[in-house]
Amino acid sequence: MNFHEYQAKQLFADYGIAVPKGIVARTPDEAVAAAKQIPGDLWVVKAQIHAGGRGKAGGVKLAKSHDEVHAIAKTLLGTKMATYQTAGVELPIDSVLVCEGTDIDKELYLSVLVDRDSRAITFIASAEGGMDIEQVAQEKPEAIHTLNVDFVEGLQAYQCRDLGFAMGLNAKQTNQLSVIMTGLYKLFNEKDLALVELNPLAILTDGNLAVLDGKINSDDNASFRHKDLVEMRDVRQEDPTEVKASQYDLNYVTMDGNIGCMVNGAGLAMATMDVISLNGGSPANFLDVGGGANKEKVTEAFKLILSSDKVKAIFVNIFGGIVRCDMIAEGIIAAVKEVGVKVPVIVRLEGTNVEEGKAMLRDSGLAITPADDINDGAKKAVAAASAA
Repeated sequence: MNFHEYQAKQLFADYGIAVPKGIVARTPDEAVAAAKQIPGDLWVVKAQIHAGGRGKAGGVKLAKSHDEVHAIAKTLLGTKMATYQTAGVELPIDSVLVCEGTDIDKELYLSVLVDRDSRAITFIASAEGGMDIEQVAQEKPEAIHTLNVDFVEGLQAYQCRDLGFAMGLNAKQTNQLSVIMTGLYKLFNEKDLALVELNPLAILTDGNLAVLDGKINSDDNASFRHKDLVEMRDVRQEDPTEVKASQYDLNYVTMDGNIGCMVNGAGLAMATMDVISLNGGSPANFLDVGGGANKEKVTEAFKLILSSDKVKAIFVNIFGGIVRCDMIAEGIIAAVKEVGVKVPVIVRLEGTNVEEGKAMLRDSGLAITPADDINDGAKKAVAAASAA
């Protein structure tokens, strides 16, 4: 689950990480009221969407008067924005964050994530932060510093100091970095996060560090432990189909192809998409219906797949282990009838009672084509989609 910047900064503050004063607003008048509560004569008005790159896309603007705050908020609110991180998808701007203006001397970068190679929580830092951090990583990999934290020992003070000095910080700034890293490490663990990113973590002209922007992703699998995080969810920032899928405990990701996929098991789902691609096709989605592929789940899965008018064929690839193949076939037949599927459906079943399941599909009288194996099913799906 992703979070808005203002929510991330709220969590930072809860864990002792100092952030510049900022107030979220949902109307231009609220933005002006927020600016009046923030001292100074310079404010930053920032569009709140679940994506980075807002500055380059025109979503971060400076205001030198309350009238400018009002005008900027009016320009942003109620519109949509795409950045280089949204893959062309425009996200709605329902709120803006009004922050106090700061004088920046240098922009740094700091993030926390789980490194699968080292199987450790890892800090990634650079003295060259800002909007072009991806370019820095490509062109100057030596400017990127990595710190793997031992899961038994935890984050040590000397590691924070080493990282600070490696980034060229002075003693005072290194001590401030240590406080920030300690708070982030605790936040990351206690809230079961997947990513924390500070970009920029800035050195101000007064020599102090300041967290000017923050991005947080949490692990959806741990949501049941964190009701406070679930309450922060903004479904308007998410794909509507994926939101609906989550309501039925379906793992769904929208893609750009024209062959709908319904599979049980994430590994098999990825293999199915690979085989479709190898046969010249293009998957329209990733969809894992899980081990308990009952009629209700299968029906909702068909509805989700067919919510896209790009889908020209559907490939159902189910391994009947927990649920028998004949029961799966019964669910598929009932779902096809209920939903009124009008595109070709290719079904590959394997597992317990597979022959009974295939016979039920053949005798259903519906436009359902059985497949012998995953390769046969992929070829038939690609051919059906091409002929549509």
